Amino acid sequence: MWKSIVRYVSLGSLLAALTIACTVGNVAAGETATALPKPAVDQPLASSPGQETAVVAGGCFWGIQAVFQHVKGVISATSGYSGGAKATAEYEVVSTGTTNHAESVKIVFDPSKITYGQLLQVFFSVAHDPTELNFQGPDEGTSYRSEIFFASPGQEKTARAYIAQLDAAHVFAKPIVTRIEPLKGFYAAEGYHQDYLIHNPTQPYIVFNDLPKLAALKRVWPDYYRPDPVRLASR
Repeated sequence: MWKSIVRYVSLGSLLAALTIACTVGNVAAGETATALPKPAVDQPLASSPGQETAVVAGGCFWGIQAVFQHVKGVISATSGYSGGAKATAEYEVVSTGTTNHAESVKIVFDPSKITYGQLLQVFFSVAHDPTELNFQGPDEGTSYRSEIFFASPGQEKTARAYIAQLDAAHVFAKPIVTRIEPLKGFYAAEGYHQDYLIHNPTQPYIVFNDLPKLAALKRVWPDYYRPDPVRLASR
């Protein structure tokens, strides 16, 4: 639980530990990230502006939220919890791994500017490593699993077809382990988790795990990238 430990240890000791522990996370989400093929099954861009919601999980929600805050067409990105009951949607409880919740991000986007399938391209290529089962980088446990919570039959169809497409093309060295389940509820995380990278860009965890994701987004998907993030809250 490096994300929890980061609040309690000294900067020097954490830097030394994370230098070792986060190597895998950096490589998976940063330096080796490459563009993925377009989804063969996807909805076309809508003819007029609107709003649609996508919910994904892929490790610590700090980095996932930050990535999608920099994607064109995204209206908002909120860190939270999905998969479990409302009563257990609290950070310290979810971190025990007993709630069935995954740290998730709710993405509200304009389907006239970006499609659901294009969001999945970003999700699978630079936001996380979809071949890691119940862990991402230094964080381990079911709450850090890779999962797509679909909000409509169309989203489910696109997600299942895209995973099958990527596996068939052997895009990754290992099979994709991302779960796909219907969205039954999303519960926003505590306020201090929101816009976390924006407010804490020099924190060692962010530097080692999440800033490389933003660099990869800019490098791999320049047409999707926007330099100024859409903020959820102002301080």
